[in-house]
Amino acid sequence: MCVSTTSPNWANSARLVAVGAVALLAVFQPLQAIGQEPLTRKVKSKVAPVYPDLARRMNITGTVRVVVVVSSNGTVKSTKLVGGHPILVTAALNARKKWKFEPASDESTGLVEFKFQPSD
Repeated sequence: MCVSTTSPNWANSARLVAVGAVALLAVFQPLQAIGQEPLTRKVKSKVAPVYPDLARRMNITGTVRVVVVVSSNGTVKSTKLVGGHPILVTAALNARKKWKFEPASDESTGLVEFKFQPSD
């Protein structure tokens, strides 16, 4: 009887997968945590997003989450979409462009959420 030396060793494979997953979490976890706290900077003027007609007809509700970087002069410097329904994202980002914040000594980074639900 011949035993193949090339047969897969499942215990070692599972261990490698587990080590790889832990390594990925170690790399990506800190990146996800940056800016995930709510933005505490005082808003000077806030524009509500327009609920898209298509979303209303399809009864799509949900929350669009955006990480916002506000410059020291109060303008939005950059945004990064964190999550939300694709039909709702554009409306949220268009509204966010019109927001103005109070000036501060430094940049601020934080999470802004836009909630979409049809009004009765």
